[in-house]
Amino acid sequence: MKKTKIALCGSMKVKAQIIALGEELEKRGYEVLLPEECIKSLPKAEASRAHFKRIIEQADKVLIVNATAHDTENYIGPNSFAEIAFAFYFNKPIYLWHDIYELFRDELEAWGAVSLKGNLNNLEQ
Repeated sequence: MKKTKIALCGSMKVKAQIIALGEELEKRGYEVLLPEECIKSLPKAEASRAHFKRIIEQADKVLIVNATAHDTENYIGPNSFAEIAFAFYFNKPIYLWHDIYELFRDELEAWGAVSLKGNLNNLEQ
């Protein structure tokens, strides 16, 4: 059986949470595609292109790790929002680890982003 591939995205301010969530998903049988910046140090543009390519070519689903960052709950930064836009355009299901980020509510709802509210079991719904 083919493993579902999930691309994780999020601010590098919550890098440790991204990595921990990736480990949990792997324990649950998923194949995890981490942002390049979690794996090795690359210039921002190169890391972004590499992860965009993984989202487009490999990911079955995209999970945004929108934890509290920059003193903002459910934070989604500009790079993660760009990754969401790629996922939307290429018809990849979009999940948010926490609740909807208010600043982008209109787009996230229109693009079908699903809030897991911290519960990975909701990935299969």
